[in-house]
Amino acid sequence: MEKSWKEAIKKVLMESPSPLHYTEISEQILSRGYYKTDGATPAATVNAQIASSIKYDGDKSPFIRVAKGVYTVNTNSPQEIAPTNLSIEKTPTSQLEEDGDSSESIIHSFGMYWQRDLVVWRNDPKIYGKQQALSKPVDFGRQKGIYILYDHHTVVYVGRSIDRPLGKRLFEHTVDRLGSRWNRFSWFGLLDVTQEGTLRETALSSSLATLVATLEALLIEALEPPQNRKRGDDFSGIEYIQEIDPELREREIQNTLRAIEQKMRGGS
Repeated sequence: MEKSWKEAIKKVLMESPSPLHYTEISEQILSRGYYKTDGATPAATVNAQIASSIKYDGDKSPFIRVAKGVYTVNTNSPQEIAPTNLSIEKTPTSQLEEDGDSSESIIHSFGMYWQRDLVVWRNDPKIYGKQQALSKPVDFGRQKGIYILYDHHTVVYVGRSIDRPLGKRLFEHTVDRLGSRWNRFSWFGLLDVTQEGTLRETALSSSLATLVATLEALLIEALEPPQNRKRGDDFSGIEYIQEIDPELREREIQNTLRAIEQKMRGGS
């Protein structure tokens, strides 16, 4: 295992035959065991590490930016890599990305086509997601923003969660007239995710052009129109993959154990 994020990043890039996006770099670092973290935003940390190195180390940085969020190794840089300042991991995502390939997008995180039946629905539900498979889960139940309900992949409703958080709004749709008409949902969040896995509000200072670009990007991401060949511009939000509620997982384990016990009794 490497001693720092920067060493792990360089190792991944040196092993790759082509440049990588910072989310791919973080995924490979964790999956290969090059570095371990209990943080909730490893991709943002990797982005910040690379961007900070390029900004402050200049030509001596071991990294080169080849496109937005995409990097490769700088073969002309010194081989010695200074230890990383570990305090970076404790910084909110929005601050981590200040020097990185981020935009002024008001959408900080999002989840696509999450399954309704992986959530325990109650008045104040927990809605879990991970930035990557090996990162810390985040409860997005108190997220604010926009959400979409689907019947499989057919949109049936678009709503907003501002005065009431995402979890509560979705719970309401399990008992109202839409209750039997949706089984998946997507969401686009305004609240930032900290490295500790909590949600925090950030100041909104976006220009009209940025707001329009964000709306365009959100629609492209949500509707996936065939003539749009790429994700909308200035959409810097990080996608989270859904995580099953631990309560449901515990129920599954108990049901399996009871089934095994009944089978053993039947065979005795």
